[in-house]
Amino acid sequence: MNKQIIVPLDMDHDKAIELAKCFNPELCRLKVGNQLFTSSGPKIIEELNALGYEIFLDLKFHDIPNTVYEAVRSAADLGVWMLNVHIAGGRSMLKKAKEALDSYTQPPLLIGVTMLTSLSNEDVKEIGINDISDSILNLASLAKECGLDGVVCSPREVSLIKDKLGKDFIAVTPGIRLETSSDDQVRVLTPIEAVNNGSDFLVIGRPITKSRNPLESLKEIITDLNS
Repeated sequence: MNKQIIVPLDMDHDKAIELAKCFNPELCRLKVGNQLFTSSGPKIIEELNALGYEIFLDLKFHDIPNTVYEAVRSAADLGVWMLNVHIAGGRSMLKKAKEALDSYTQPPLLIGVTMLTSLSNEDVKEIGINDISDSILNLASLAKECGLDGVVCSPREVSLIKDKLGKDFIAVTPGIRLETSSDDQVRVLTPIEAVNNGSDFLVIGRPITKSRNPLESLKEIITDLNS
């Protein structure tokens, strides 16, 4: 099965393990972000790997090049499937992140964060960016030039990125909602809309993890995507 769905475990350790045991590694991958990794440490990766899951470590490294180099190596040593860095860290940082994986026979996927899906065009103007779409395309282009495997972006920008950088450049898209109404996410689409735009992997959190039956909700989304 093409496991397009990545379920984020933005919760405490015990709840994360409970949910992982509720799901099936044949149906989805799991995302460990800042909240869970900070509270549980590297052991959570080991525990989830032991349950058979491929893990997206979502720590969004953004620091001086040598620090990011060492952080990427440490993440790769944990055996994660995918990890990410902030493209805004610049060319030197991105190249060092890529270089950090050169010695691995089976390196994790390395993807770059463009713009957080909580940001609107008005928000980015406050930090000196006039147009969010143009900025995302520029960041994505830089990531590809530096050898990254793809980007994290809103599902609304995927088709622009794929048209410019090619279908093989991976697009991982948070901001997925079952309806287009949102909460703290701004640039959102439904799962089917996101896939139709070219998304390779869908990060779907609250519609699954906050439902009364997370496993059934996951299966329903998979069925809709495969219908």
